[in-house]
Amino acid sequence: MTVFDPNMLRVYLVGGTQDTGNDPDRFLRDVETALKAGVTAFQYREKDGSLLNHAETVQLAHRLRELTRQYQVPYFIDDDEKLALQVEADGVHVGQKDQRIEKVIQRAGGKLLIGYSCNTAAEIAKANRLSAVDYIGAGPVFTTNSKGDADPAIGVEQLKQLNTASQHPMVAIGGISQANLTDVLNTGVAGVAVISMILGSSDIAGTVELMRAAYK
Repeated sequence: MTVFDPNMLRVYLVGGTQDTGNDPDRFLRDVETALKAGVTAFQYREKDGSLLNHAETVQLAHRLRELTRQYQVPYFIDDDEKLALQVEADGVHVGQKDQRIEKVIQRAGGKLLIGYSCNTAAEIAKANRLSAVDYIGAGPVFTTNSKGDADPAIGVEQLKQLNTASQHPMVAIGGISQANLTDVLNTGVAGVAVISMILGSSDIAGTVELMRAAYK
């Protein structure tokens, strides 16, 4: 099993084919460009408008496993520990609305790294009692169009409060851009997770390099 390192969270790419115009070939090309440029983790999240069926999703998940291994980047699957175990991913990310975290820990604890979405003080307090959780995802920090069912934006002040309260490293997600990246990092979070900032960029490699440079 991969050993968790908070530095994995620094430049965390999240995405699925719905984020590249439902074009799997383009998605693979863009993800490989980002991996090659130095993203520190990748999460495969196929939802919100995806046109892939289950078999196609599994096939693509296997191809992404090959790419992430090639570039030695930790690979997470969104909300599907069965698929994560099937493709030998490094981890699974669990949302508050998706599955009960306890079930995922029961099935995947000790086999997969576990990320957990928490956006309130009560959710953070619960997560603090779960030693099997490796990191927390908090957001959306800003309004985002990448997720149709996203919660209201929490803003940087609440992000800072949640990060202070969390006993697990935190990655911020939601509406993060070049314009607000510094403000987000100033909250003390371990890293940022982005979708459109990278996959919607006309210069994917340059965007990844810019994000990496923000930590220097």
